[in-house]
Amino acid sequence: MSQELAGKVAIVTGAACGIGRATAELFVEEGAKVVIADINDDAGETAARDLGPAAIYQRADVARVEDMDALVAATVQQFGGLDVMVNNAGVSCKPSVSFLDDELPDFDRVMQVNVLGVILGTQRAARHMAKHGGGSIINNASIAGLIPGMAMLSYRASKVAAIHASKSMAIDLAQYGIRVNCLAPGHIPTDLNAFTPPGARPEVGERVQAAMKPVWDANKPLKRQGTPHDVAQAVLFLAGDRSAQITGTVLAVDGGISAGDPVNHFQELMAARASALAQGA
Repeated sequence: MSQELAGKVAIVTGAACGIGRATAELFVEEGAKVVIADINDDAGETAARDLGPAAIYQRADVARVEDMDALVAATVQQFGGLDVMVNNAGVSCKPSVSFLDDELPDFDRVMQVNVLGVILGTQRAARHMAKHGGGSIINNASIAGLIPGMAMLSYRASKVAAIHASKSMAIDLAQYGIRVNCLAPGHIPTDLNAFTPPGARPEVGERVQAAMKPVWDANKPLKRQGTPHDVAQAVLFLAGDRSAQITGTVLAVDGGISAGDPVNHFQELMAARASALAQGA
């Protein structure tokens, strides 16, 4: 490893599993001290133990001001500073096929975690960074914040808000040498987007994912399956000095989904034209 983050201290929220854990693991490999923040105590403590003395676990609900204040304070006390903040924690909403039938049962919680959590995490980290030479803040959004779509409106709206808030905070905090960037992962297999019923057996989840994969791949130019590690590599880039001139941007890690539909409609149109002309000949 290049030890790209040697000497740096980072917080990663939602780091007990998925993209957050992959990010924490990569950060430690690259020389950082990492605070794993989550509300899943068992998984969070396990992750910290697995990563050794360079990591600790701190319980934190990102939507609670008190928790975020305590998180930053514990980080500075344990490791002596804070250079990188990764606001990765997020929740999805209950799947609903039709907007007309969506009673928005979890709207408030989705907004609290996905929007307020990003804002609080950025603000609390920035308050320390502004007095200590700056830093890098990476907020995890989603391609759901870039591309409109049917259903799951609460989640989509929260990710749009997270992106817009990140850009706005980037402008505000640039004067302190603090960079704020946003990631937009797409179709990365994690517990968040498993669409598996709660409590289902592992084999059920595997069947659900296998059935959905062709649908996920249909609008993705790159057919390779993305992984949490792929996203972690993008976080590493935005956290380190290689991206020193980058702020206020959104980096999609989505296999090209946000670039456009890979279906060649022009070929379909030309085929239809040829068929019509042949019928009239």
